[in-house]
Amino acid sequence: MNITIVAGARPNFMKIAPILEAIKQKQTQGFNINFRLVHTGQHYDKNLSGTFFEELNIPLPDTNLEVKSGTQAQQTAGIMIGFEKELAENPCDLVLVVGDVTSTMACTIVAKKAGINVAHVEAGIRSGDLRMPEEINRIVTDSLTDFFFTTSKKANENLLKLGVKPEQIFFAGNVMIDTLRKNEPRLKQPDIWQTLNLKPKQYLVITLHRPSNVDEEQQLKSLITQIVALGKDFSIIFPVHPRTKKLLEGLDLNFENLHYTNPLGYLEFNYLVKHALGVLTDSGGITEETTVMNVPCITLRENTERPETCDIGTNVLVGSDRNKIESAFKNLLDNNWKQGEIPELWDGHAAERIVNHLIEIYKL
Repeated sequence: MNITIVAGARPNFMKIAPILEAIKQKQTQGFNINFRLVHTGQHYDKNLSGTFFEELNIPLPDTNLEVKSGTQAQQTAGIMIGFEKELAENPCDLVLVVGDVTSTMACTIVAKKAGINVAHVEAGIRSGDLRMPEEINRIVTDSLTDFFFTTSKKANENLLKLGVKPEQIFFAGNVMIDTLRKNEPRLKQPDIWQTLNLKPKQYLVITLHRPSNVDEEQQLKSLITQIVALGKDFSIIFPVHPRTKKLLEGLDLNFENLHYTNPLGYLEFNYLVKHALGVLTDSGGITEETTVMNVPCITLRENTERPETCDIGTNVLVGSDRNKIESAFKNLLDNNWKQGEIPELWDGHAAERIVNHLIEIYKL
């Protein structure tokens, strides 16, 4: 069995790493299962993608489509053209896509038009917000997928409501947590730890990249100004996403306790998160990691495709509501944050279950 595995952006790399490892393990046991790794080049900054291959021991891609930046349409078109050529030159039995980035959707469309089955890891999650490009990617991908590997029973329910047959759905758990659990002992201090003399639980981490937060100058300025004021007694570490950096350069947002850094590698960033007093973010993946590491998380979004991080995890949605942000800060600073639990099957073995299911499906 030959599988083409697609990765295109930073979140994808954490998800494919344990899957590749699980396949290699099955190969040592004599199973005829092989993979070809395709990097679409959707994220091309070394800090956003390159270091992940080194840190997570991911083999170098068999090919890189080198699509790089552009509008949603430009990226989608570039990926589809490159991936169509890739599949023509390297036929496979299955295309495996992960997550909800542009590469996920584009490669799914190409695979299905080529008559190739698609497996979607992290299928069925929904925010209900069509203003998010990722939500459109999820809907399109899941409308074409053959085998759905889910992170939660809620995702199963979402798929069943869409008419997906139960035998196509496999509740496998969360591969992001596989990667986190494996690498927790390897997390390392970033240089900024010593530079700023950081101490555990004495600083905050913030990440922002969603258009609703960073594409409007006054919205971004108001948000950061409020956070800096509420967290005035703490250092606030802000690894800046490239799309956010462009906007920040035009704003006068220099505060004594706000410290900008370049994007950090996986091991350094999660070291910061693990030891932080709290995290403020608009990233879905980070809400999963904070839940598992039991770190308070304030999510600057109106909705989430990962409701389990709020229902039983450490995450709270505040959107851009100033009162909700202030209330969340009060609970955080008063040491009154809710006690979270780890969602079902977020146990570090999701990738093993996925590969076992594929072996059963293809009767290897």
